[in-house]
Amino acid sequence: MPKRQLKGIIVSDKTPKMVVVKVERIKENKKYKKRYRIQKKYKAHYETGEYHIGDIVQIEECRPVSKDKKWKVINKLASGAGIVEEPIEEITEEVKNI
Repeated sequence: MPKRQLKGIIVSDKTPKMVVVKVERIKENKKYKKRYRIQKKYKAHYETGEYHIGDIVQIEECRPVSKDKKWKVINKLASGAGIVEEPIEEITEEVKNI
């Protein structure tokens, strides 16, 4: 039986050997045929420290590693190096100067 695989973006990498991956899917209402977007977060296990916030990764279902971790990261599809988070203080100072 094949294992489920999903693609998503990493939203947290604070804990060692674990990342939180947000997966977006489109569902359709059976009666009205309206399409809507849903999001779900999965905790995934990895051994090396090569994954960071903003990376697009592929995860695969596996045996339970812990209470919440039932997925593992297979590979990185795209890097999130272009995503930069600026501190709020710097943004507010720029707005004041304008």
